[in-house]
Amino acid sequence: MVHLPALPGAPGYDGEEGREAIHAAARRDAERLDAGGVDALLVENFGDAPFYPDSVPRHVVADLTALVGTVRDATDRPVGVNVLRNDGPSAVAVAAATGAAFVRVNVHVGARVADQGMLEGHAHETMRLRERLDADVRVLADVDVKHSVPLGRERGEGMLGDAVERGLADGVVVSGAGTGDATEHETVREAVATRDDRGLDAPVFVGSGVTADTVGDALSVADGVIVGSALKAGGEVGNPVSVERVERLVEAADAVR
Repeated sequence: MVHLPALPGAPGYDGEEGREAIHAAARRDAERLDAGGVDALLVENFGDAPFYPDSVPRHVVADLTALVGTVRDATDRPVGVNVLRNDGPSAVAVAAATGAAFVRVNVHVGARVADQGMLEGHAHETMRLRERLDADVRVLADVDVKHSVPLGRERGEGMLGDAVERGLADGVVVSGAGTGDATEHETVREAVATRDDRGLDAPVFVGSGVTADTVGDALSVADGVIVGSALKAGGEVGNPVSVERVERLVEAADAVR
């Protein structure tokens, strides 16, 4: 994860340091992740709380496009985009403009309740925009995304099936209750079993709580992991990326791959 500081317009934005500092932080973390040997990087406007529930303003899209470009310049590895809290179309647009390889969408299908209020899936917009832009961008859709609860449906295999079969997602992400919270091993197993039982061609990623100590167990079932907090200095999500922590996790992951 490349967790961006607050962007211009967000309450936490540091106007004194300005955009140059944000680009410098993004470049620093991207270079450290690259040096540590990750497979790909995912850029997210993590510092923009409180998040917009759906479409973000144009200035956010503009800044994210520039910042993803900075990250792309810092590494030859695939780069992805997640526009918080749930703006899949903007993520696809940013990815198409910058040559990013994938996006993450927190609520791709269905509806959930979070601190932003109601989060609704906009798969119909996200996938049609990808088609119109002729963008070679993969869509990873969260299933039972963290910091939210489902509306009108209990968690289960139906959500994963809908994301891939009806929402046309290319892969799915399962996570714990919140940022840095462990994802239950049984939850991952159920997701993989559902995918296999339905004959779906979609990788399953673990989206929270993975550490160097647990990545082996996660990858014994899942196809990949998305890691943020555990790669930061001191294991704190707001700190810079630690190359040593990245190397330790990658080494543990390589041992089971």
